[in-house]
Amino acid sequence: MFSLDRWAPYALGVLRIVAALVFFEHGTQKLLGFPVRPGGGDGPALFSIYWLGGVLELVGGALLVLGLFTRPVAFILSGQMAVAYWFWHAPRSVYPLLNGGDAAVLYCFLFLYLVFAGPGAFALDKVRK
Repeated sequence: MFSLDRWAPYALGVLRIVAALVFFEHGTQKLLGFPVRPGGGDGPALFSIYWLGGVLELVGGALLVLGLFTRPVAFILSGQMAVAYWFWHAPRSVYPLLNGGDAAVLYCFLFLYLVFAGPGAFALDKVRK
C-alpha cells in the first residue's frame, strides 16, 4: 500500500526552511532596511525592543534555515511571537485578522511545533549529532 509517511521528514524540513526564510526577511527589513521598509525611515533604535525582535528574527531565522539548534531556537522564537502578539497586536482587537497578528499566531504555533517535532530533513542538527 502507498504511504506518504516516509516523506514526512522531508515535508517538515521544507516547511521549516520556507517558514524560516520568510521570518528571516522580517529581521533583514527591521535591521538592514531590505526589503525597503514601508514608509522608509531609519531602523529601530539600538537595543530597543523592536531592535531585539529584529535580531531574533535575523539570527533565529538563519539558524532555522540551516536547521541548527532547531529546538531551542524554535522555543525562543515561539515565545517571541507570543509576546509580539499579546503586547502589540491583541490590544488593538481580540481577532488576529483585525489586529494584524495572524502571522504572529501562525509563527508562534509553527515554531512551537518544531520544538516537539524537530527539524526534519536537510538540517545541520542531524550532522551535529
